[in-house]
Amino acid sequence: MSRYRVGNGFDVHRLAPGRPLMLGGVLVPHDRGLAGHSDGDCAIHALCDALLGAAAAGDLGTLFPSSDERWKDTPSARFLEEVARLLEERGWSVQNADVTVVAEAPRLAPHTAAMRDRMSGLLRVATDAVSVKAKSADGTGAIGSGDAIAAFATVLLERRE
Repeated sequence: MSRYRVGNGFDVHRLAPGRPLMLGGVLVPHDRGLAGHSDGDCAIHALCDALLGAAAAGDLGTLFPSSDERWKDTPSARFLEEVARLLEERGWSVQNADVTVVAEAPRLAPHTAAMRDRMSGLLRVATDAVSVKAKSADGTGAIGSGDAIAAFATVLLERRE
């Protein structure tokens, strides 16, 4: 078995009125939030899928299916805590995580440091092991029109000795 594993994750949710906007475990001021069975935090969802993929441990929808009412409105931070626990049980440690959030609005740059702090805390890793970047879609597609937000994540895991 390889000592190192890389995983990639992706998630996208449309924006909906009447919901808080949670990204990277941080409440971001905006007039709409992400639609979803949970809180819709696509940054954490992408990170969870990257971690699970690297560990060959399934995906977010398998572990926390939207068909299961006990996960309704669950903060995605809880999902990341559970994924971190599962990785620990399986002998994996997170070496680094790189998350890119793509949104036309709101402006996310003022919030990326808080997202980085929150996600590194949930993973129980040093803050400098997690990177969070904000990008726009330059007016293209559903993201560019301000109707959705997407996130991509890449992680490196190391098997503990």
